[in-house]
Amino acid sequence: MEKLYAVVLAAGKGTRMKSKVHKVLHPVCGKAVIDYIIDPLIEMGTEKRVVIVGHNAEAVENHLSERVTFARQEEQLGTAHAVMQAQDILSDQDGVTLVLNGDHPLFTKETLEELVRTHKESDAAATVLTAVLSDPTGYGRVIRNEDGTVDRVVEHKDASEEERTIREVNTGTFCFDNRLLWKALTRVNNDNAQGEYYLPDVLSILKSEGNRIGAKIVDDPCEAQGINNRVQLAEAEREMRRRILHRHMMNGVTLIDPDHTYIEADVEIGMDTIIYPGTILKGTTRIGADCMIGPSADLTDMHVEDGAEIRYSVLEGSTVSRTAKVGPYAYVRPGSSLGENSKVGCFVDVKKSTLGQGSKVSHLGYIGDSEVGQNVNIGCGAVTVNYDGQKKHQTVIEDGAFVGCNVNMVAPVTIGKGAYVAAGSTVTEDVPENSLAIARQRQTNKPDYADKLRKKD
Repeated sequence: MEKLYAVVLAAGKGTRMKSKVHKVLHPVCGKAVIDYIIDPLIEMGTEKRVVIVGHNAEAVENHLSERVTFARQEEQLGTAHAVMQAQDILSDQDGVTLVLNGDHPLFTKETLEELVRTHKESDAAATVLTAVLSDPTGYGRVIRNEDGTVDRVVEHKDASEEERTIREVNTGTFCFDNRLLWKALTRVNNDNAQGEYYLPDVLSILKSEGNRIGAKIVDDPCEAQGINNRVQLAEAEREMRRRILHRHMMNGVTLIDPDHTYIEADVEIGMDTIIYPGTILKGTTRIGADCMIGPSADLTDMHVEDGAEIRYSVLEGSTVSRTAKVGPYAYVRPGSSLGENSKVGCFVDVKKSTLGQGSKVSHLGYIGDSEVGQNVNIGCGAVTVNYDGQKKHQTVIEDGAFVGCNVNMVAPVTIGKGAYVAAGSTVTEDVPENSLAIARQRQTNKPDYADKLRKKD
């Protein structure tokens, strides 16, 4: 089987992005632009993936790490010159080489596979992936022969008025016979309006040597969209989000209002889950079946099990177990685990804590660095006082305990199994099992004293 290689061009400065961040590292639906190129190439079984870097090379190299091989283009002299930087890595190989731009995240794996298949079946020296656009301004035009093969590609600035009327354009994605590619690259010159070495000139060189040049028109022209500025970045985000939402709906997820639902690329959702408007699902979030998420739920790197309900809340890096309920207006911070059928209610903040099965913190509380057992009820306004100004300490509340309203539990402290803590208490010592703790000053009433206070006014 013929080996497949890839060269990805990512050396440009990306001036029009007006950003300190390299263009290919900007996120689209939670993933860097270039990841949408590299990930499908890996899935396609490419033997080697060479990324050409230049400006801000270290950032790209750190991001991609060992997934690819890098070659440096110290001076940016055009796309053909960029590909030449991979010569020492690929020139002695037999097989097929894909050349792609690192700022085109919308090509699907299926499109790239179809390009390679078309290239191999047509016995072409090169095959260019093209798109038919309603407005081809700025793109290189594809000039075809009468038999449908490609004669050449003319850059927009070098095209005649007649050639500019052509709507079929070069997407910047090519398939080459690897050995023929490197041989032709040595003959490319920079005799053009830009004074650059253009990769599409390789097509004319190969054709002049009697080779066949093919073309494959992409089914969806949206895939051809590259990113050169923030407007195009937003357009790519919109298209990628549309695909993601469509995939989830086709897999049995109900989205009440897709136009106001934001789901990143790596999120997984089970069947018959309902997502309400204003919901944002990010990172590696995994949501089970039969859940109700939203309205206005913001989840990052979450694991939510079947049947859970989350409304108007922010959750990060934690687990919500089966049939648990969160919100409205709760904040669950990283390192937390909410047990089966537990409840975290309105204006409750949970941080790095475990809440056992059936336990409830229904309103206005803070549970931090705590281990809460099963069937515990924590009343309104209860706070675990976990920080002494230097260190964090743990609060343990054992199974079946009841914590009244406005209780401060000054950690480290343990509330024993089945114990009660009276409302308004500040607990500084452990409460034994099945005990009642009252830790508040005894009330004193002074008859008629209110009149004296009013006279002071």
